[in-house]
Amino acid sequence: MAGRFHAAAICDACAVEPAPPSRPVAGGTGIEIRPARDAAERAAALALRHEVFCVEQGVSVADEVDGRDPEALQLVAVREGDGGLVGTCRLLFDGDTAKLGRMAVPAAARGAGIGAALLAAAELAARRAGAVRIALHAQLAARGLYLRAGYAERGAPFDEAGIGHVAMERRLDA
Repeated sequence: MAGRFHAAAICDACAVEPAPPSRPVAGGTGIEIRPARDAAERAAALALRHEVFCVEQGVSVADEVDGRDPEALQLVAVREGDGGLVGTCRLLFDGDTAKLGRMAVPAAARGAGIGAALLAAAELAARRAGAVRIALHAQLAARGLYLRAGYAERGAPFDEAGIGHVAMERRLDA
């Protein structure tokens, strides 16, 4: 059975259409992409980011925890049934630009389309919030995900928190 991805409402006034996976989730588990619903889900998202960025990739806690989470729209990917968190990202808004960041999927869940589904849901949420473009700093190892989704590189690669990155962006109004 193929995995199911769908985005729940970003706000009460705007329903979000489904965001299909690029590949089914291993084992056929359904995944729901939606804003974090409460403090427990936000804490689980922060814990996942800590595991991926600080533990796995060696990013310092000071670089990971930048104090901007309270102003961000935190999206989460949760398994239907048990509610386990299998991905997260956040959006910060600056005028008509949404800044996508802190995309994290645990190593065991990578390659199942969760990142692509999170990206699609983030784009839809940004569009619904009035953004006309998304900007991000992609880790070089994840650059292909964003290129496949229509993002363009802006400038040369650079180091951020000890990891190679490249600035990328995509127009949402095209």
